[in-house]
Amino acid sequence: MPKNRFKDIMRYLRFDKKEDRFSRLSTDKFALMSHVWSSFIKNCIACYKPGACITVDEQLFPTKSRCHFTQYMANKPDKFGIKFWLAADVESKYLLNGFPYLGKDDSTPAQQRLGENVVMKLVEPYLGKGRNITTDSFFTSLSLAKNLLQKNTSLVGTVNKARQELPPSVQQKRELFSTKVLKHGRATLTVYQGKPRKNILLLSTMHPTVSIESDIKKKPETVAFYNATKVGVDVLDRMARMYSVKAATRRWPVAVFCNLLDMAAINAHVLFKECTSSVIPRRAFILQLAKELREEHLRTKPTLTLVKPDLTQEPAAIEKRRQCQINSHCKQNKTWISCKGCKRFLCGKCTAKVDSFCAECTQ
Repeated sequence: MPKNRFKDIMRYLRFDKKEDRFSRLSTDKFALMSHVWSSFIKNCIACYKPGACITVDEQLFPTKSRCHFTQYMANKPDKFGIKFWLAADVESKYLLNGFPYLGKDDSTPAQQRLGENVVMKLVEPYLGKGRNITTDSFFTSLSLAKNLLQKNTSLVGTVNKARQELPPSVQQKRELFSTKVLKHGRATLTVYQGKPRKNILLLSTMHPTVSIESDIKKKPETVAFYNATKVGVDVLDRMARMYSVKAATRRWPVAVFCNLLDMAAINAHVLFKECTSSVIPRRAFILQLAKELREEHLRTKPTLTLVKPDLTQEPAAIEKRRQCQINSHCKQNKTWISCKGCKRFLCGKCTAKVDSFCAECTQ
């Protein structure tokens, strides 16, 4: 693709209709990309059946585009970006569902936490199948575990120590590598002293009993399961950053579209391996996918006849520059232009108003 054509495409790239944009933005902050994003997520849900474990986490897509919902997160490698709530399959790292964080949502019930509302939206297409959801401390709560149990879905996740439903005994320091298990109905709370000054709280509705390993650290079963299933979205984010089509832009719809293309390439690679049972590196698959996507454009593009140079002829000798021969004060000026009248070499200072003539020949 020529450089100018690429610049024109990026300049006029739009994802919505300008006629009704203002009315849609009054009700939807994501209106400039909502149709494209919702179509992409609908295809992701329809094309893949996930495994037994699903991870729910956040993704900060790094960009400084001009929009009202850019987030600043100090604990992330890239501080500024657009935050997405994502659900991914643990085994294949396939993107199952996702939507952007646009700020405070008035449609969220007042008694429901933001993390609980996000998890219920993301895993709604996969409820009632006996799957497990793994979350971090921002999402995990006892009310979320109960709601998922009603949908025949278990929950495993770390718990923030500031939760009001936790007993005061979890704040006490214990012996190193010791474990205490608390029960509340079908929910199990594991308190594991993994470090001298830090303990880990894990809420699980998947493990009615917790077994402990026999090694030095005596790690409980719930901690080992959480470590194995928490990496779905994190690995997906790292894979998207490794081979990305992201480009510098100040328009947030283009930035979101770049993130969409990165996720779509990962999902396409997973589907290709599942359908063909072939093993192909992701980098080679992306290159092959790019070639196949441009074939239709190359077929419609007019063919250009290339004129090959005649290599039998000797190349013309390149004339060397000479010093100016008009005035003595500009002897140091070098040029390859000669006067059409007297054939002497002349520089730009000695050229008359008429091109390629010296002042003496124009008199």
